[in-house]
Amino acid sequence: MTQESQSDKVALFEGKRIRKVLYGGEWWFSLIDIIEALTESSIPKRYWSDLKKKLAGEGATETYEKIVRLKMPAPDGKMRLTDCADTETMFRVIQSIPSPKVEPLKRWLARVGKERIDEIENPELSMERMQLLYEKKGYPKEWIDKRMRGIAVRQDLTGEWQNRGARTSLEYAILTNEIMQGAFALQVDEYKQVKGLERENLRDHMTDIEMILTMLAEATTTKLHRDRDSHGFEPLQKDAREGGNVAGRTRRDIEKRSGKAVVTSENYKELAGKGQKKKLRE
Repeated sequence: MTQESQSDKVALFEGKRIRKVLYGGEWWFSLIDIIEALTESSIPKRYWSDLKKKLAGEGATETYEKIVRLKMPAPDGKMRLTDCADTETMFRVIQSIPSPKVEPLKRWLARVGKERIDEIENPELSMERMQLLYEKKGYPKEWIDKRMRGIAVRQDLTGEWQNRGARTSLEYAILTNEIMQGAFALQVDEYKQVKGLERENLRDHMTDIEMILTMLAEATTTKLHRDRDSHGFEPLQKDAREGGNVAGRTRRDIEKRSGKAVVTSENYKELAGKGQKKKLRE
C-alpha cells in the first residue's frame, strides 16, 4: 500500500498532540500518539506492541489488518513510518484500552450507536438531529429548510439506485458526477475546488440557487428512472446524464437573464454568528 498525496496536520486531545495525515481521501491517526494521550504510558510504543497482541488474541484480526504504516514527522523532524488507523479502526483500538480516560469516549460511542439504531427504526429522528446540527453551526433557517429538502430528494434518488442495480460506492459516485456535470458543467471534485473545499461536503456549501438546481437535477433523474423503469448501470447513467442536463439548461437560462454565473466560490466554511454566513472567496 503506497502513500498518496498527504496533508500533515496535528489534532489535539486534552492538550496532547495527535499526528494525522490525509491519505486516500481519509484522515489517518498515529496510534502511538493516541496511546500516549489516553494511557499516559511512559513507553507508549511498548504499550501499543502489547495492545496489538491483545487485539490479535481477541480475534480482532480485521482491525489489525486495517492498520497502515505511514510517514509522519518524528520529534527529530524527520519523516518516519508509524502505525496509523482510520477513524473506524481508531475507535475500535480505543475500545480495547483499559484506561479511565477512555471511559467517557466509550460512553459517547455507545450513545452514538444507540442513536443510529433509533434512526434506523425512525428515520425522522435522523432529520431532526441533522437540522439541529446545522442550527448549532449557525446556518440560516431558510438555508436549512432547503438543505433538509435536498437530503430527502437525494435519499429518494439513492433508494432508486439501490433498487435498480447500482451497487458500489464507485457507481454512486459516477452517477452523481453525471448529474453534476450536466447541471453545472463540473464534476464534484472540480466543484469543490471552485469553493476551496477539501473533505467538506459540497452540498453544505452551496448557495440557495445551487441547491435548488441540484434538487431539480436529482428529482428529474429519479422521475426518469421510474417512468422508464430503468435497471442496470448503463440505463441509470443515461438517466442521470439527462436529469443533469435538464437542470443545466435551467442554469444557463438563469445566467443569460441575470448576467451572472450560478456557480460561485461562496461557501459556509466560516459563519459570522448564528444565522449569518460569511463569504470567504468572491
